[in-house]
Amino acid sequence: MHLSKAVVRTQHASRYLQQLCKHWSHKSSVDFDPHKGRVPFSDAAEVMFAADDAALTMTLSVADPSQQQRMQDVVADHLKRFAFREELDIDWID
Repeated sequence: MHLSKAVVRTQHASRYLQQLCKHWSHKSSVDFDPHKGRVPFSDAAEVMFAADDAALTMTLSVADPSQQQRMQDVVADHLKRFAFREELDIDWID
């Protein structure tokens, strides 16, 4: 699996984690609580979330490295939609 990680500074990390997990729960078997979450997009891709008082940490795993950028964009785009009231810096590190 190919991993990438983004630590997004926000005081609303738990709220965004829960919104993202609820959003994707109709497509897959999502596990989450206010502090952590897991969204399996497929057998070949998943994202893990961790929230604390200062940041939302997102760890993306993909089997096919050619899909990594696309999946990063999907996750970041959805987060930006839920966080439209604030400007977030989302920088993925491979």
